[in-house]
Amino acid sequence: MERIFGLEIPLSLSEVCHPQRTAVVVYDMQVGIVSQVPTASAIVERIRRILDAARHGGYRIFFARHMSLPKEIAGVSQLRTAMAWQRVTHVDEVKPAFPRDSPQFQIAPALTPRPEEAIFDKITMSAFVGTPLNLAFRDCGINSFVIAGIAMEVGIEPTVRHGTDLGYIPVLIADACGHGNASAAERSLASLEFAGGSLQTDTATILPLLKAGCSRDVVFTAPSAAPVSLENTPPAKASTRA
Repeated sequence: MERIFGLEIPLSLSEVCHPQRTAVVVYDMQVGIVSQVPTASAIVERIRRILDAARHGGYRIFFARHMSLPKEIAGVSQLRTAMAWQRVTHVDEVKPAFPRDSPQFQIAPALTPRPEEAIFDKITMSAFVGTPLNLAFRDCGINSFVIAGIAMEVGIEPTVRHGTDLGYIPVLIADACGHGNASAAERSLASLEFAGGSLQTDTATILPLLKAGCSRDVVFTAPSAAPVSLENTPPAKASTRA
């Protein structure tokens, strides 16, 4: 832990992760996305264990979920992205992939959110754009977040970068992040590591920290100042109002 100008700057994973200051974000673990990733079953199992540990440790948990707008009200960016992902050449061929309340839109059953956990729907890659996630974090005093989900090279990297720009410390659980393109995912991990600002770890390392939660003896305190003496302080004047 580094300290300067009244600030505490956590450097290690154990200094960053604490339920009073850290949230857990599960990114786009939806039925229709999980079904497209060959390694999804292993990712689901790792995230299930991460959720169990985070719940035991008292961490706040947020789920991000991707939603497709009806084509009639989708904008230029939405339609262009859909054309690219669906590999079609004409916009009238686009079909909403994750319409609200469709089976493929739902969170994978093994990871069903609990009533005390939040789900934020989005139409962008960053989980912070167009959702209350940043406001919820600020209101809870969160300054870091742990993230896992699918897909590393599509939405998790933008979310980590955006989170860093917002002043958070993102902790990426690399082996709990699925991908559609392995080489693109590797580039994302390398690029984030090069950029700095975020941390990367694996499931085995993060689980004990999450499970321990508030029981860990990690106390963040500002540098102590000299005590203030009140012995010769004049009494406060009574306020007067007209």
